[in-house]
Amino acid sequence: MHPLRQAVENAALETVPALLAENVTFVSPVVFAPYTGRGIVTAILRGAYAVFDDFRYVNEISDANGRYHALLFEARVGDREIHGCDFVRHNEQGLIDEFTVMVRPLSAAKALARAMEARFPSIEREAGVV
Repeated sequence: MHPLRQAVENAALETVPALLAENVTFVSPVVFAPYTGRGIVTAILRGAYAVFDDFRYVNEISDANGRYHALLFEARVGDREIHGCDFVRHNEQGLIDEFTVMVRPLSAAKALARAMEARFPSIEREAGVV
């Protein structure tokens, strides 16, 4: 089981920063520009965890070298069912240096965007970017 999946399933989000490279890049499903840095990415992931209801990973796929992983998930945002995938890439040190999220359907992506937008001031405060 991927360590990120294990952390989320065990509600051990405090362990996530240790999985991330200092310069990790996060590519959001609802914002064009990526976010870079362990602090902001950790805060975004914490915020997303709070926004999702009934979040669960349903499958994971890894390449033969163990550097690339796809973690498929299902959850709810409000009254919308959401299906998504966390794509993570590991650097040579084994830390996540790229984290891309894709979600569907569009109605759920819009609900996620609204929910995250409402939380973003506190996410930025937590990350110390404001």
